[in-house]
Amino acid sequence: MMHYGICQVVKIVDMNDELIREVLYEHGLLESPAAFSTGCTVITHHLGLKEFEVVYDMRLEPARTKIVDLEFSLISSPPAIRVYLEPIELIVGQHDIGNI
Repeated sequence: MMHYGICQVVKIVDMNDELIREVLYEHGLLESPAAFSTGCTVITHHLGLKEFEVVYDMRLEPARTKIVDLEFSLISSPPAIRVYLEPIELIVGQHDIGNI
């Protein structure tokens, strides 16, 4: 079994497209016998903002996102594999989910 950390770079910007901050959102860990590769599609929830915190937006249908990079760390023990999904941009005010 392989252990994968699924993550995604999220740029949080204001209405003028000015960068507020960039975060690495951790979708979680996945244990799978299958090997992933770049270009594969992952189905997950859309992301939104609750104030300035990145959270799942459960109001929308699940999203299809491509894997853009795989990172193999031979330094850690056991070796770790990180799967990076396509980066996204969230706009403060447009991607707020409220208090759901």
